[in-house]
Amino acid sequence: MRPFELTLAEAAAAVGRGELSPVELTRSVLERIGAVDRQLRAYVSVVGEEALRSAARAADEIATGRHRGPLHGIPYGLKDLVDVAGMPTTASSRVRADHIAEEDSTVVTRLTGAGAVLLGKTHTHEFAYGLTTPQTRNAWDRDRVAGGSSGGSAVAVAAGAATFALGTDTGGSIRVPAALNGIVGFKPTYGLVPTHGVTSLSWSLDHVGPLTRTVRDAALVLSALTGHEAQGPTGPDMTRTHGEDLGGLRIGVPDDYYFDHVDPEVETAVRRAIARMADLGAELVGVQTPMARYVQATQWGLMVPEATAYHERTLRSVPELYAPDVRVLLEAGELVSAGDYLRAQRARALMRQAWMRVFGQVDVIAAPTVPMTAAPAGQNAVEWADGTTESVSDAYVRLSAPANITGMPSLTLPVGRDHAGLPIGMQLMARPMGDATVLRVGQAYEAAHGRLGAPAVVAA
Repeated sequence: MRPFELTLAEAAAAVGRGELSPVELTRSVLERIGAVDRQLRAYVSVVGEEALRSAARAADEIATGRHRGPLHGIPYGLKDLVDVAGMPTTASSRVRADHIAEEDSTVVTRLTGAGAVLLGKTHTHEFAYGLTTPQTRNAWDRDRVAGGSSGGSAVAVAAGAATFALGTDTGGSIRVPAALNGIVGFKPTYGLVPTHGVTSLSWSLDHVGPLTRTVRDAALVLSALTGHEAQGPTGPDMTRTHGEDLGGLRIGVPDDYYFDHVDPEVETAVRRAIARMADLGAELVGVQTPMARYVQATQWGLMVPEATAYHERTLRSVPELYAPDVRVLLEAGELVSAGDYLRAQRARALMRQAWMRVFGQVDVIAAPTVPMTAAPAGQNAVEWADGTTESVSDAYVRLSAPANITGMPSLTLPVGRDHAGLPIGMQLMARPMGDATVLRVGQAYEAAHGRLGAPAVVAA
């Protein structure tokens, strides 16, 4: 196996045993970027020389007994919303073409402290305001959307162009592209990972989290992002596992909403995965989705005015620099009244209470991550079997938005492929601060049933 193909955990173990140098690993990933990124366009910029220097420093530290942990010497990609001192943070937008960050974001400070090696910045749908990342192509099929807004991060990990990556998630922007590219994406509990130094889309909905090849890898990155390694044994241990045993856990299976207007192949794969968790000892419990009819109205009622407020000055001074789809949404936000925004906040509070009552019955809820696999690039709408139509963006955000509104942790992991060979994702959700429980269930499933595998990306 070539170094760029290793999972984070595999690479960390090899580095720790002295079998793989961080320089060798980083060079392998950089060569992979050079081979595939012209066709996939996952990266905005790559800092290859600095990455190799960082890898060399990591190798020297490890050789002299100063091993900082599993992320030491591991190369990663960073969504271009996240500040690194002295580097551009463009948000994949002409509006930010000349913006240079003055200081590191908190998450970059923590990853640097853990010894991780930055490869470069990955593409986002402009200012994270979209679910497709149009400039980036799906790692499994270049004629399909990458998903968004963390499309560059997802594609980089799926294609072997990063061992792990960071993304942001406001309505599904980590989980949607992770699901569409056949990898793991984790949106932690709201506030668990600091967003200081991260360009905001909607401050009350924004989250930062990892995109990885395995659930185990996501747990390792999350431990660094939450400062667990610095806190020592008293911190929240996200990496603890219980093998394949799910005995004693109650997994909720929605009777509605999450399986409404879902592609039959997606439903079949997810229900099969849920049944497999029952085989591991979990008890399956039917649940109703709280306030389902209000989910999308609440999501948009919060996100649209908050995004417009953030962009108020540049929207008025340089509106022509925004992409048309983003500009329309930002201008629409100017039409949302204070009363409408407050009603959305009230709906959010009621929704949180209702979800907490559901989590009084179950430990985890399992459902599809997205209702369909990756759409063809340029497709704007999907037609369901009952004749109704829905925009592609609305379809992708519909099942992921509840976790943003409520702040609960949500993990997506691949559980199969459709007839075209495109990945299908299942999401696992738990009550706020139930991150370790979600990761435990995901790791148990993964340990029992293995990984999806990597896409057959053709070198440029």
